[in-house]
Amino acid sequence: MKAFVHELARDAESAVAAVSGDPDARFIAGGSNLVDHLKLGVATPSRLVDVSRLPLTDITDLPGGGLRVGANVRNSDLAAHPVVRQRYAVLSRALLSGASGQIRNQATTAGNLLQRTRCVYFQDVTTPCNKREPGTGCSAIEGYGRYNAILGQSPECVAVHPSDMAVAMAALDATVVVLGPDGERRIPFSEFHRLPGDEPQHDTTLAHGELVTAVELPPLPSSAVSTYYKARDRASYAFALVSVAVVLDLDDAPGSSDGPRVVDVRIAWGGVAHKPWRATRAEAALRGVPLTPEAVRSALDAELAAASTTDDTAYKVPIVRRATTMVLHRLATGPTGTTEASA
Repeated sequence: MKAFVHELARDAESAVAAVSGDPDARFIAGGSNLVDHLKLGVATPSRLVDVSRLPLTDITDLPGGGLRVGANVRNSDLAAHPVVRQRYAVLSRALLSGASGQIRNQATTAGNLLQRTRCVYFQDVTTPCNKREPGTGCSAIEGYGRYNAILGQSPECVAVHPSDMAVAMAALDATVVVLGPDGERRIPFSEFHRLPGDEPQHDTTLAHGELVTAVELPPLPSSAVSTYYKARDRASYAFALVSVAVVLDLDDAPGSSDGPRVVDVRIAWGGVAHKPWRATRAEAALRGVPLTPEAVRSALDAELAAASTTDDTAYKVPIVRRATTMVLHRLATGPTGTTEASA
C-alpha cells in the first residue's frame, strides 16, 4: 500500500476545497470499497480527506412526500428506516441483498453509489485494464467473461456496476445532490453513472472534488408497489449475476378482461451494464396496456434486442427476462412491500 496523508474534514466546503485543489486526493467515508483498493494497489492517492464525521447522517421528509437521505447514512440504517420500508420497499430490499451485516453497518449511501467494478482484471494490477490504466487494453474481453456486461458495453470496457442499492435508486428516479467548488448541483440519477464509451476510467459524471452530500427520493403514488430481486451464485456475500428493481403502479378499475392496466412502471437492471440499466424501452411498451404475459414478453424483447452476448454471458439474457417477468407478476398479484433479502 502506498503511503498517504489522512486528514479529517471540518466541514463539507473545506473538504471540497482540499480535494478539488489536489489531483491526487480522494474522499473517504466508510471506506468499505476504497480500503480494498488501497490494499490491492488499484487506488494510490497521496492524500485522503475523511468526510465520515460530517453531519450528513439524517433521513428527512421532503415537501410533497419525498425523502432526503444524507450521504453518510449507513446502509443498515437506511434499510431499516420505517419510512423506507413503508414507501420504498425496493430500496430496503436491495440494501439487505448487498454484502454482509457488518459491511452494511460501515458502508455509506454515497460510498455505495461510488462503488467501482469488481471485474477481476480491474482488481488485478498485473493485468491490462482500461478502467484502471487507460490505453492498456481490456483483459476481460478475451479472458474470463462470465460477469461481463451485455448492454451498453464498448470495445474499451465490458465491466458491470456492482451496487444493489444503485439499481433501486435508478428505478426510483432519485436525484443525487453534490457540492463542488462552484456550489451545489443536482444530478438526475439516470445521468449520474456513465457507460464506458472510450473513457471507462470515469464511472460517474462527477468532476474531481465534487462531494455527494445527499440523495433525494421522489414521492411515489400510494397505489405503487415495488421490490428488488437478485440472482447470484450463492445466497450471501455474492454480487449479482443479474438483478431487477421494479416500481409498478396499476389501475385496478374494472374495464378490461385482460386485467389491470399499467399506469406507470419503472424497471432497472443490475449486473448487465457499466451502470444501473433503466429498461426504458420495456417501460414505454408496458405503460397504458394491460399487464399480460404477452405484453411483458413483447416489452422485454424490445429492451433486450440491443443485448450483445458471448458464450460466457449468453446465460444472462434468459435470467433477466425470467426474473423481470417474475417480479412483475408478483407485484401485480401477490402481497407486496416485504423487505427480506432475496436468495
